[in-house]
Amino acid sequence: MAFVKAQKTRAYFKRFQVKFKRRRQGKTDYRARIRLINQDKNKYNTPKYRFVVRFTNKDIVAQIVSASIAGDLILASAYSHELPKYGLTVGLTNYAAAYCTGLLLARRVLKTLNLDGEYEGNVEATGEDFSVEPNESRRPFRAFLDVGLVKTTTGNRVFGALKGALDGGLDIPHGEKRFAGFNKEDKQLDAEVHRKYIYGGHVASYMKTLMEDEPEKYSTHFSKFISKGIEADEMEELYKKVHAAIRADPSPTKSTKPAPKEHKRFNLKKLTYEERKAKLIERLNALNAADDGEGDDDDEDEE
Repeated sequence: MAFVKAQKTRAYFKRFQVKFKRRRQGKTDYRARIRLINQDKNKYNTPKYRFVVRFTNKDIVAQIVSASIAGDLILASAYSHELPKYGLTVGLTNYAAAYCTGLLLARRVLKTLNLDGEYEGNVEATGEDFSVEPNESRRPFRAFLDVGLVKTTTGNRVFGALKGALDGGLDIPHGEKRFAGFNKEDKQLDAEVHRKYIYGGHVASYMKTLMEDEPEKYSTHFSKFISKGIEADEMEELYKKVHAAIRADPSPTKSTKPAPKEHKRFNLKKLTYEERKAKLIERLNALNAADDGEGDDDDEDEE
């Protein structure tokens, strides 16, 4: 039996269409994105907002984003590197810091829209599930959770940011089964366990364990906590003060960094028509002057 060798002809490559750039880079799940940004036509171009949470090695990024033809538009944003302003100087990427970042973004966007007075959210975090109730005057601000490429396992930090946004007063459709402390056998959320994570209790218990069992590892692993004078027993009070400070003033601070006086240019400046014309005349005059100089030299040689 003869087998026909499968060959990709020139016609195949002429019709080959590459995937989107961010798909090739592995940065965007377009299958999930299209379902998040699709909006009904009878909404008359009303923005559909997403609560976007992303994690880096040293930072947490939370944004309220809407999609447009030209690109995504950011309504408000908050970062965990802003938390030192509110009293949290270490541990800026854990579950408790994610909660603080989500809370900061929620209060900030509501203040921008003048909704912070009507929707205070859950002032004291108890770990229980909370959903904002609409008022008679204005509806709460609604957004949809965008987790990106994160694996949505129970207790993931992205759900800590979600809980912070919910307690901050945002209306985000969700279920409780992915919060830290959810028991899949009982199918119930243990509020005490969740509260422990919100106030950094899991970090405090690990600090105590290392302090007793491995003092050397504790001194290196929690060196920044030690240098700031933060102990395991003070963790809950620290986060309570941070939450209160965020609610007191969630507005962003303007950068004090001076603007650069001169911008570096790595390409030639685009000339106007008049400048190009003057440059051409200058070159022609220089060529004519050079030709005249050569002609005078030839006359002297003949003499």
